[in-house]
Amino acid sequence: MSRIYPFSLSALTGALILASGQSLAGGLSLNEQSASGMGTAYAGRASSALDASTLYGNPAGMSRLNRAQVSGGLAVLAPNVDIKDAQGDAPGTNQGNMVPTSTIPFGYYVTPIDDNWHFGIGAYAPFGGHADYEDTFQGRYQGLETEVRVITVQPTISYRFNDRISVGAGITFNRIDGTLSNNFSNATISGGTNLTDATLTSEGDDYGYGYNLGVMADVLDGTTVGLTYYSKVDYTLEGHTTLEDMDPAAAAFGLVNGRYDAQLDFTTPEHVAASVSHALDERWTLHGGAVWTRWSRLQRIDVENEGAQGALAVTSEEIRFRDTLAVSFGASYQLDEQWILRAGFALDESPATSQDRSVRVPYGHRKVLAIGAGWSPNPDLTLDLGYAYLWESDAAVEQEDSTGPAALRPGYSGTFSTDVHGLSAQLSYRF
Repeated sequence: MSRIYPFSLSALTGALILASGQSLAGGLSLNEQSASGMGTAYAGRASSALDASTLYGNPAGMSRLNRAQVSGGLAVLAPNVDIKDAQGDAPGTNQGNMVPTSTIPFGYYVTPIDDNWHFGIGAYAPFGGHADYEDTFQGRYQGLETEVRVITVQPTISYRFNDRISVGAGITFNRIDGTLSNNFSNATISGGTNLTDATLTSEGDDYGYGYNLGVMADVLDGTTVGLTYYSKVDYTLEGHTTLEDMDPAAAAFGLVNGRYDAQLDFTTPEHVAASVSHALDERWTLHGGAVWTRWSRLQRIDVENEGAQGALAVTSEEIRFRDTLAVSFGASYQLDEQWILRAGFALDESPATSQDRSVRVPYGHRKVLAIGAGWSPNPDLTLDLGYAYLWESDAAVEQEDSTGPAALRPGYSGTFSTDVHGLSAQLSYRF
């Protein structure tokens, strides 16, 4: 098995890079790293070790896996986004549904080294977001396409002090790539007669390193608590910015058609997950959890364009995210030796306030209902399925002509309504 696994992990990483280009509808943070966790809306993720996916949920949980095992699967997310009450300083359409259906794979391998030490390695997508509006979108001057993709490979170790307490730590090797585009209006430059648009597109990628730490403890018989820390990761994305179809008269603003080397500093935030799992009896287990994320690290986007002048030297957009707290509650029921049933509910704050929300991330507070099941036809094999329905509070966007040369970026407002159907499947094999 050890000879086969490195190839499998490499193949999975490649699949992640290809598939995660279409990411979650609800912003930048992804939860889809486990089908067994989806069934309880990820409640108890840091305090339960259901399978090898505990490597992400809490690396200390690896010490509770008695045998080597591999777990892999994927999540499919189908979003729907409606735009209501749209208004803008320029004509255009408001079709919505700018987020494509997503497929997000994940995979893990964990094996005991001795009675106290475990080793594991996993590949997953912790962050990602994609919004791609139609070319005639009325708010295209504030944002046309926004895409962020992060792929992580995490080697991990855990140590068991005794039957009650274990700790774990992993190093994360991360790859990020992103795309930002918006239009400029040529109409103002041409005295209102030229309705064509110029397009500004910035693309870049980088690699970064971080770490995850976890502790898991049985504080009482039947009650387990867990705490997981996920570090920030700093990136300097390097690529290029392209300006096309700009009216030559815009040179007065420094906006000259061309391709420029570009650089963007970007940090994915640290977050802390805490949870508790309590076994009421041999069949019922209750879970609760909370996740705090330091989104306030993202205040603005500054793309530095080498060789550009004026307004194009540094293209900036305000983000002004705030820290968020997500809470979840769930339960599982062991129906018999083969079947376990799960259900859960979660609430997740939006990092964007109503004053600073943009068409790039036009999302509100989330609510999630989830159900799931695990089937183990024998002690070596488990198939987990999870379904989640996510809906968000209506999110108002009001962007004035305040970024970049005002005359070239007409304002836009509208109300966005988002819901998502998610389905995840995972196969775990123990040997």
